[in-house]
Amino acid sequence: MAVRLCSRWPPRREAVLAAADALFAASSSPHGVSMDDIAAAAGVGKGTLFRRFGDRAGLIAAVITSRLEPLQHAVRKVQEQTGSAPRQQVLDLLDTALTFKNENRNLMSAAEDAGISSPYRAGHYGWWHETLRATLDRVPGVHDPDFTAHALLAAIRADLVTHLIDERQMSPDGLRSALAAHVADVLGGSPPEPGRS
Repeated sequence: MAVRLCSRWPPRREAVLAAADALFAASSSPHGVSMDDIAAAAGVGKGTLFRRFGDRAGLIAAVITSRLEPLQHAVRKVQEQTGSAPRQQVLDLLDTALTFKNENRNLMSAAEDAGISSPYRAGHYGWWHETLRATLDRVPGVHDPDFTAHALLAAIRADLVTHLIDERQMSPDGLRSALAAHVADVLGGSPPEPGRS
């Protein structure tokens, strides 16, 4: 049942984003949240959402942007680790992204499904790619860090994470271990441990 989060006019942007975020988190499917649902939960008219965000894709992009600050903080923490080998940092960055995708898989899948331009043109994807590419630059034996960053990010696409966890019943820890093994396959050597530096 939807909860009205804001009845004031004009509606607060934060209330709309919080309503959308809560609905995506509670939904069993990324397709299960409509603009009507979000408007009702936020206590606004659907037209207000379209005026403020343009369309469903614009609203989803705004929700994702509102969730990026804690993620960026976690990434900075990984980057600031001293003494961490570049290969381990690559895994730690991917593990951080995977955890975010898992915790927000309906929202992220909805973003991919909504066709927000191209997922590769989204601001957060460009930031992720550049962060990972810069780390891969320091890993010996990586011949094309730019392509390798794209290929590794493809392994944690939200639709794949959702499929493996929700449909294939893979545990989050099992998925993290599989990712560590994949990183080892790509970069060589034995698998580093997720979340260890």
